[in-house]
Amino acid sequence: MKVDVVMPKMGESLQEGTIIKWLKKEGDKIERDEMILEISTDKVDTEVPSPQSGILTRILAQEEEVVEVGKKIAEIETDASAAATSTPEPAAQVEAPAPVQQEAPAPAPQQSAPAESSSSDDAGNLQDLVMPKMGESLQEGTITKWLKKEGDTIERDEMILEISTDKVDTEVPSPVAGVLYKILAQEEETVEVGSVIGKIATSGGAKKPAAQPAQEAPKPVAQVAAAAPQPVAQTTVQHNAPQVQGTTFDIPRKNNGKFFSPLVRALAKDNNISLEELMNLNGSGLEGRITKEDLENYISNRGSRPAQTAAPAPTQQAAPAPVSSAPSNAPTYSFSGGDSEIIPMDRMRQLISEHMVRSKQTSAHVTSVAEVDVTGIVNYREKTKNEFLQREGMKLTYTPFFIKAVVDAIKLNPMVNVSVDGKNIIKHNRLNLGFATALPDGNLIVPVIKNADNYGLTGLQRSVNDLAHRARTKKLLPDDIQGGTITMTNVGTFGTLFGTPVINQPQVAIMGVGAIKKRAMVMEVDGSHAIVIRDMMYCSITYDHRVVDGMLAGQTLKAFVDTLESMNENTIVL
Repeated sequence: MKVDVVMPKMGESLQEGTIIKWLKKEGDKIERDEMILEISTDKVDTEVPSPQSGILTRILAQEEEVVEVGKKIAEIETDASAAATSTPEPAAQVEAPAPVQQEAPAPAPQQSAPAESSSSDDAGNLQDLVMPKMGESLQEGTITKWLKKEGDTIERDEMILEISTDKVDTEVPSPVAGVLYKILAQEEETVEVGSVIGKIATSGGAKKPAAQPAQEAPKPVAQVAAAAPQPVAQTTVQHNAPQVQGTTFDIPRKNNGKFFSPLVRALAKDNNISLEELMNLNGSGLEGRITKEDLENYISNRGSRPAQTAAPAPTQQAAPAPVSSAPSNAPTYSFSGGDSEIIPMDRMRQLISEHMVRSKQTSAHVTSVAEVDVTGIVNYREKTKNEFLQREGMKLTYTPFFIKAVVDAIKLNPMVNVSVDGKNIIKHNRLNLGFATALPDGNLIVPVIKNADNYGLTGLQRSVNDLAHRARTKKLLPDDIQGGTITMTNVGTFGTLFGTPVINQPQVAIMGVGAIKKRAMVMEVDGSHAIVIRDMMYCSITYDHRVVDGMLAGQTLKAFVDTLESMNENTIVL
C-alpha cells in the first residue's frame, strides 16, 4: 500500500516550509516514526517522522525547495514486494495504484475502484487531505465533525473538519482551495496520523462526480458499522476468559508484528498491564491494532475479576483498582423518573476526569496558604489601564503580575521546577508556565507560556491574551499545551477566596490566586499601629510532598508574596 508524506502544518499562520535535508534516500527502508527529513519554517526548524513503516519509493521535493503545507513531498510503499517493482517505474505508473489504496479499507474494493478511477478524470487534480500529526507522541486522531460536505466549495485555510486527540481538540484547515470531492473517514472514526481522510479537487468538474462517492459512502460505512461490534465482542470474550498473568512490563513499540501506540503503552504502564496480556487481545483498530478504548474496556473487565486470580497479588495490586472499579460501580445507582437527566461526558471532560484522578493517585498533595497585600498593584493598574489600552491595544489585567511573581519565586527556588521519573528527579532548566483557562463549554485547558522568564509584563499580557483567545476558539496547537513545568490558576476570577488545586502532572506544584478583597488591616504607620483599608488576596501553593517539603514550599510561597507586595508605581516596569 502506498502512503503519502505531506508537508506538515507547523503553525496556524504558516503556509509553507523549506526542505533542509533528506535523512533518507529513495529505496531506503524506514520504520514508523523514524525521522526522514528536516524542514524549516519562519518559526521553527524540525524533523519530520515517517507516518508508516516501509520503503521510501519516491522523493517529490528536493532539498532547499519551498513547499506548500499539505502538498505531497514523498511516497512510502508499505508492501516490500510492491516497492521493489514500483521504484524503477516512471511517475505515471507510480500514481496508478492510488485509487486502489484509497478504496482499500472498503469491503468491496473491486467494485469501488473503477468508479474512483473514472470520476478522477472529471475531477481534475485531486489533493489528499490527511490526518495531521498534532504532537510528537500522537499517532491517531478522532474525527468529531465534518464542517463541510462532499461537493462543497472550500477556500485555502478554511476550516473543514474538527478532530480530537488525547492532547487537544482542534479544527483542521484545508491545505488548498477547491471542492471537497470525497470524504474517506466518517465522524467518530479514529484515524492514524498520515492516513488520507478526504480528497479535494483543485480544478473544475468535481461537483457532479462528488454525488457519486456520496452514494457509495454509505455502503462501506454501513458494513463497517455492522462489523465494528465483532472485534469488540471478541475482545469481550477474551476478557471473560482466564486472564494471562504476564511478567514483561516493558512494552515495546512492536512485538511479533503487533504495533502498540505510545498512548496504549502509557495506559498499559499506568495500569500494570503486561506485554503478554496485550498480545492476547484482539484490537478493533486498523489491522487488529489495540486502541485506547479496547484497553480501557479490558482494564474495566480485568479490574472486576481479580478475586478469581488473586494468587499473584503483587502484580494485581499495582493496578489502580479505584479507577477501574468506579465505572463498574456507577450503574448500581438508580436514576429513574423525570427528576434526573443523564448527560454523557464529552471527550475533553473525560480526559480532564482521567487526568485529575491520575494526579491524585500519583502525587502526595499538600497545600499551603498565605495572604498578600496587592494594594500597590491595584492602584498602579487603575492609574495606567486606560493609557495601556490605548498604547498596546489590549486590556491590562492582574494576570501578568501574578505570573511575574510566580516566575521570580521559581527562579529563587528552582527545585520546585522539577518532575519525578521513578526514583529520579528531573530538574528543568527552562521555566514554562501554564495557566488554567476556562472554556465557553465549561471545560478547562492549560496553555503554556514557553520560557516565561524571558518576558516582561507587557509580553506576558500579550502571551496570555493570545493563548486564551486561541484556547476559546479552538485554535490551540498541541505545542501550546505541552512542556509546562509549573502551573498557575486564578480561582479569584469567580470570586473564590482561595482553593486547593490539583497538580498538573508531571509537574510537582501549582500556584493559586484568589479574589482581591478590600479588608481592614492593622499596619504600623509612623511608629504606631493603625487600622487601614488594603486590597488583600489569598494565595496558595499545592505541592507534591514526594519531592517538595514544607520548607521549600513555604519559601516559594513567601517569595511569591514578597514579589507582589514589592510592586507599586515606583517599581513596576511594563
